Amino acid sequence: MTEPKKDILWRIRLVYFVTALFAVSILMKVIYIQVAEGEHWREVARTATMRYASIDAARGDIRADDGRLLATSIPIYEIRMDMSQRVVSDEVFHGGLDSLALGLSRLFHDRSPGQYRAELLRGRREGDRYFLVKRNVSYNQLTRLRELPVFRLGRYRGGLIVSERTRREMPYRTLAARTIGYEREGVYVGLEGAYREYLEGTQGKRLMQRTSGGNWMPINDDNEIQPKNGMDLITTINIRMQDFTENALRKQLSRYQASWGTAVIMETATGKIKAISNLTRNSHGTYEETYNYAVGESAEPGSTFKLASVMALLEDGLASPGDTVHTGNGRTTYSGQVMRDAREGGHGSITLQEAFALSSNVGISRFIYEAYHKNPQRFVDRIRGMGLDKPLGLEITGEGVPLFKDAGSPGWSGTSLPWMSIGYELTMTPLQTLSLYNAVANGGRMMRPMMVEEIRQTGKVVKHFQPETIHRSVASQRTLETVREMLVEVVTSGTAKNIHTPAYQIAGKTGTAQVASDGTYRGQDGVTYQASFAGYFPAEDPRYSGIVVIYNPRGWIYTGSQVAAPVFREIADKIVATEVIRPGQQDDTPLLAHLPSFRNGHLEDIRHIYEAFDCRLNDQAQTAWGSTQVRSDTVSLQDKTMMENLVPDVTGMGLRDALYLLENAGMRVRFSGRGTVRRQSIQPGLRISPGSVITLELN
Repeated sequence: MTEPKKDILWRIRLVYFVTALFAVSILMKVIYIQVAEGEHWREVARTATMRYASIDAARGDIRADDGRLLATSIPIYEIRMDMSQRVVSDEVFHGGLDSLALGLSRLFHDRSPGQYRAELLRGRREGDRYFLVKRNVSYNQLTRLRELPVFRLGRYRGGLIVSERTRREMPYRTLAARTIGYEREGVYVGLEGAYREYLEGTQGKRLMQRTSGGNWMPINDDNEIQPKNGMDLITTINIRMQDFTENALRKQLSRYQASWGTAVIMETATGKIKAISNLTRNSHGTYEETYNYAVGESAEPGSTFKLASVMALLEDGLASPGDTVHTGNGRTTYSGQVMRDAREGGHGSITLQEAFALSSNVGISRFIYEAYHKNPQRFVDRIRGMGLDKPLGLEITGEGVPLFKDAGSPGWSGTSLPWMSIGYELTMTPLQTLSLYNAVANGGRMMRPMMVEEIRQTGKVVKHFQPETIHRSVASQRTLETVREMLVEVVTSGTAKNIHTPAYQIAGKTGTAQVASDGTYRGQDGVTYQASFAGYFPAEDPRYSGIVVIYNPRGWIYTGSQVAAPVFREIADKIVATEVIRPGQQDDTPLLAHLPSFRNGHLEDIRHIYEAFDCRLNDQAQTAWGSTQVRSDTVSLQDKTMMENLVPDVTGMGLRDALYLLENAGMRVRFSGRGTVRRQSIQPGLRISPGSVITLELN
């Protein structure tokens, strides 16, 4: 053999040897991986293609005091399909394809049968093991879907995969929505947040497998660890009272185009919140619940705080209801700052009781200044002694902190004492103010406002909450009896006499506060007002207390008596009428509702209206037009003569009747507002000038 051939053979043998050695090393490595590291890599493979995913528990319900749902979790389903041939055979898939596409189209009404058919075929071609059919499917839709061709064969022959999640729903929509609360981007507010640990329950586990498309699908139900559903909250909210409260507040806010408003009704003896409404005007001019003003809005309360000032005077023995003060021309000066009464010219010499009923700033501030100016800290300490400087400690977060300055502290000035006496230079939330009024109605005992009565699991009571006393007595019984009489006088003859009713007695106090912005009470658009009314009813035997606050009412009507107090009256009327609250009476005679009064109108219409009421009708009228007088349960109809060529008196009439009379008399009519005529620009009895314009102001 020649030398070159030997060289070639040697090289070939070397290549063979190296190749064989490499193959042997690979074989040894495979054996090593299989035996020595097999368990490790199998676990890596499992974790890459399988994992346990959490299954959310059904969140507990939030219910009203009678068990009706305020918030609940509704199951929502996602429908997918395993398109692999080893799960759904060609015979099953193509045999039921057309019927399945038609059924899906009829069930969801979002795509045509042809579109559904094309998408199902595409998923089949791609062998998609987690093909999306439909999201956000309701339980009723799911029930019908399970009866469709192919899907009726279930998971392992029809490829049907159902994933469940829940969506929070509020059956009564906006009713108490901000207090009930919600979750947004992981942040919980309201009762949803305060009782989250009870409502959430315990999550379950489900084994998931990664598909070729990168999606994760559940393997089978046998591997699931079922979640434990959350507990239910039974709140103190009463649906009927909540409806009364929200409707009355919304109507008044719309009427005055106010920026926001809040109204709260509390059970006097227990502190249970029976109704709470917070409405904000949005960019569309409608109102929605976006912020809990009752809990979080800490601001100067204005004249509703005068109750605390009067209680301080009485408790310290520095004044009595009959003591007098001179209000001059309704203006007084403290450290160069002028304080005014709402009434031009002032009230002259008035008693403390009258100053409170008429809400005289000058009168109340002079009483307080004379009593405490040598030791203003005594006044502050008395207020603190009532517990007004401390938060209520509510279960829901975001409560505003009350602010009371101490004499001599930074910010204290010569105006602080008199201005504090009328509700300025201090801040409180509406609910904190209400707690003081509720304490007065409750014999001095201040209750912590409560919003949840029980926590239940599948109907069984897990935890029961008892009413909690914050302060055993805010004042002596003698002081309480005196201020209760003064609160009644506010409604019978003071600033809130417009809401007085003979059917039952209301006690309370109006408030009209100027709102400071950037250190001044007058902004670019003028003065911003906050109208309020706080009180309780029936005054003889208080069952409920309440507060109404309306911020920035537009127009020339802005006072607490005209804007806030009527809301309180409307809510109270409906509660009294539906609950038959009759202090000191034990029989079952139905309470006579406060009869509507029509000063003027077409008598045939008036007769028809009063026929619907359980009352006596004293009808001696002979003409077509007349007026009414309501006394107790008797309504008297009286004739009203309309003189030709003279301006008729249409005050008290509905707009339709007023237009009929005035336009037939040859006058042109302009009007503003709604309801009955409150004022007419041309006095009755004047001779009519043809074509003259008369303006009607409706209330």
